[in-house]
Amino acid sequence: MTETLVLIHGMWADGPYARNFQSFFEDKGFHCIAPTLRHHGRPAEPPHPDLGTTSLLDYAADLEAEIRALESLPILVGHSMGGLLAQMLAARGLAKAALLITPASPAGIVAIRLSVLRAFASGLLRWGFWRKPNRQTFGEFSYSMYHLLPLEEQRMLYSQAGYESGRAAAEIGFWLFDPHRAARVDAKRVTCPMLIVGASEDRITPVSVLRKVARKYRHVAEYKEFAGHAHGLMYEQGWEEIARYCADWLAGLDKSGD
Repeated sequence: MTETLVLIHGMWADGPYARNFQSFFEDKGFHCIAPTLRHHGRPAEPPHPDLGTTSLLDYAADLEAEIRALESLPILVGHSMGGLLAQMLAARGLAKAALLITPASPAGIVAIRLSVLRAFASGLLRWGFWRKPNRQTFGEFSYSMYHLLPLEEQRMLYSQAGYESGRAAAEIGFWLFDPHRAARVDAKRVTCPMLIVGASEDRITPVSVLRKVARKYRHVAEYKEFAGHAHGLMYEQGWEEIARYCADWLAGLDKSGD
């Protein structure tokens, strides 16, 4: 049976963001699904009026419905916020395996660093940011995620970036104040194999945080850190090496299950 990969994008992005990884894995025979999260994919338009108050739990509910419609459990590939959503779904028993690419951290892990605050500065300075849609400035976008790319590529990616939910951002960064505990993941409920990929130059999900994420899931997780890469590693020169590592890791799971 053909394995299915569900590729889950992160903040300010949409389904086509994962096109490099999607093409790579489709060439290897995987069936790939790259959904666009609720109210995303509108970079040239004003944000959807309900985006600002959309929760991580809303995103997860939509993804769960899509996964339950499949014939078998998929492999989840989540980048950034999509990596946190993959953790949430794995804890619901909805993953055969999970590849977390520079994932956002779950509740219980303090992820605030100066570089992270700088990445969200323009949004955080708006009163009521937790209920409003937000979009990074180009300077924040470049600094936090794509500083290793040529400037013209940064501008191309920024032109494709949309808005994100202020509520979802607050649930991730300020989980202590969230009465719904949307970003909480019970590690004991995660039983599928998990690969966590970090990037040494990442400023928005720093490796100091990702190492803590890996420790949270140490009963099922492996951690791999790539030097000379940042948060935009799915687009940076050498992204194929990372995709190959992920493919080899998946192949190793198949052999261990024989």
